[in-house]
Amino acid sequence: MSISPSITTAIPSSQYSNYQAKVARSRATSEPFLIRWLLIATVLGFLSLFLIVPLAAVFTEALRKGFAVYLAAITEPDALSSIKLTFIAALIAVPLNLVFGIAAAWAIAKFDFRGKSILITLIDLPFAVSPVIAGLIYVLIFGLQGWFGSTLLDNDIKVIFAIPGIVLASVFVTFPFVARELIPLMQAQGKDEEEAGLVLGATGWQILWRITLPNVKWGLLYGVILTNARAMGEFGAVSVVSGHIRGLTNTLPLHVEILYNEYNYAAAFAVASLLALLALLTLVLKSFVEWKAARDARLNELA
Repeated sequence: MSISPSITTAIPSSQYSNYQAKVARSRATSEPFLIRWLLIATVLGFLSLFLIVPLAAVFTEALRKGFAVYLAAITEPDALSSIKLTFIAALIAVPLNLVFGIAAAWAIAKFDFRGKSILITLIDLPFAVSPVIAGLIYVLIFGLQGWFGSTLLDNDIKVIFAIPGIVLASVFVTFPFVARELIPLMQAQGKDEEEAGLVLGATGWQILWRITLPNVKWGLLYGVILTNARAMGEFGAVSVVSGHIRGLTNTLPLHVEILYNEYNYAAAFAVASLLALLALLTLVLKSFVEWKAARDARLNELA
């Protein structure tokens, strides 16, 4: 785009520079019409094939034999037991990871200490390690032939093939989410506000509750949502430590596997639809949190 000399002489140099910058950004972020629609079509086709069609298939198969069969499948005793156990594991794992995530993010973002890089690496460990391996680790530690197996047996304490093992596996696979959401936010905000609060006489708890957490509330909520979704949908690690005891140690994903292996497809898809609804609810909450965070950021910029 060219600008005539008569126009450039009538525009102040600062405004002309801003105009040139806008033109440059427009050129850098625009593509020809055909390219734009080709990219959009590719994305929509990918989402349709790997997301929309499978979700539609789950709900279609779940309701194929009628709503009465669907309702019976999700209200029978074993299904209710799996739902209850899934919620128990999530209700324990999420608060534990919430406390850990806040503590780890605060330590990493606000303080300098030896071993910080090692701590960051350990937080990322569940992203690199297969959940099945995590389950095997707990079996080797708490199983009957494990390090503490004989001690636990002598004291009649059950970890593996019981609720504690399922909770441990759920905590392991979900503990990075809150910390990983908070660390970049706290690092971007710096330490100025906390140091000002300290100078004014605020205690550590007051700084945490009145300065740090309000500044990262949407990131914190986002991390909690992801943690809860992963805890309820975890399969690999929980499968290893649960023992697949029907009605006792099966979570929703494990119950779906058992029903499918028994060729009870209607019930399997009915229970799977509960997990699909959980995923959709997670996406809605995620979008809401992102919208609120973006709106707050715009309001802060205007202020």
